[in-house]
Amino acid sequence: MTARRLASWAAALTIDAIPETTRRAALRHLLDGIGNGVGARRLDQGGPGLSVARGLGGPAQAHPLGDVEAISAPAAAFANGVLMHALDFDDTHAGALVHPTTVVAPAVLAVAEEVDATGAQALIALVAGLETACRLGAAAPHGFHSRGLHATAVVGPLAGAVAAGLLYGADADALTDAIGVAASSSGGLLEFLDTGANTKTLHPGNAGFSGVLAARLAMAGASGPESVLEGRRGLYRALADRDIDPDAIVADLGTRWESASIGIKPYPSCQLMHASLDAVGAALDSAREQGLGASPTRITAITVDVHPDSLDIVCGPGTGTRAPRSVYDAKFDLPWSVAALVHDGAVTVDTYAEDSIVRPDVAATAGLVDVVSIPDDRPAADAAGRAVITFDDGSRVVGEVPCSRGTAGRPMDNAAVAEKFRGNTGGGDEAETLVESVFGLCDAPSVAPITALAAAIVAAG
Repeated sequence: MTARRLASWAAALTIDAIPETTRRAALRHLLDGIGNGVGARRLDQGGPGLSVARGLGGPAQAHPLGDVEAISAPAAAFANGVLMHALDFDDTHAGALVHPTTVVAPAVLAVAEEVDATGAQALIALVAGLETACRLGAAAPHGFHSRGLHATAVVGPLAGAVAAGLLYGADADALTDAIGVAASSSGGLLEFLDTGANTKTLHPGNAGFSGVLAARLAMAGASGPESVLEGRRGLYRALADRDIDPDAIVADLGTRWESASIGIKPYPSCQLMHASLDAVGAALDSAREQGLGASPTRITAITVDVHPDSLDIVCGPGTGTRAPRSVYDAKFDLPWSVAALVHDGAVTVDTYAEDSIVRPDVAATAGLVDVVSIPDDRPAADAAGRAVITFDDGSRVVGEVPCSRGTAGRPMDNAAVAEKFRGNTGGGDEAETLVESVFGLCDAPSVAPITALAAAIVAAG
């Protein structure tokens, strides 16, 4: 069975078996996830999820990012999942269309602190969890989303269970049970897209919590169905309504590292609009080079090519015709985000602040955005971007990109990720020390200094 094959590989994984390039990629994603979580704390974007996590009770085992008081490990995993996803700035695997780090890193940080794992042990768990999330999502590309489910919330509990289980010392049998147990917590409805609610921020928190809980249950003797992936009532038939190739999930484990193909976001919004934002930015640059300027008042039309699988998510009913109903609504409104880029010259965390989303001038420009569905053989999150901007004198400029920045085709290196981290955290001595601590994690005797530094950054404001 596929769950057992995946669990057997994870249980046997050693630090020496992980290529250096894959280790470095995993550490970049860990740093990015921590930066996004600390950034959310600094902007008070934890919402009720953080306060509820603190009240879940249990022994003091691990720290939510930015807190000096420890809570139970499952609660800390919940809090950190919410924080890492709150800004919608977290990484994405294009083929799986999942946010791997935000469901794996919270479990790793919480349980590693609970059991006082070494940095190498935490890194092994991180890589195994990331690989699990990517491969499970990629087995049914867009399958969960098409059924109204958030793929991150579907595969997240299983990936979190693998990572947590390894840190608890689970063998292949216990990991198999943990995967089976965790799958019963899979879900995550996309209905928020039609209302502007922020339930999506809770999905990684639920995944981290459920993953840690599943690992604990398996270690205590709970059994999970070994056929949970390919079974007739298993994950894919129940939640994606399709059969999958089980062998594809475990093919080339240990030689092909999907976790090294995870993309890091340059914009704090849905990944499915990033190629369009890059293309519009390229068109604006072209206009300036041609002496046309980039004044929004001169623009009469903006045409943007969009992958068909992206339409219902970032170009749904109401987008481009009204002001966003909430901050989260704006992050999934491609026409509005394009208009904000035109007006401000950038799309940042401040673009989606509460006092920034109701802007008549941006809304008017959003109404000029025409979205065209263009088929693409690649996954939606890895599609090319193209935009055409027309000015009041009839002149036109075109912007094209092969894929969005930060994805595997145009990756961010350590320096770029560290710079994004500084932007989220405000920089300073503690931030620089945390960067060094994460990149040096493999040789660290403990992960505890990382959460202590995160708390110091938040305390410093």
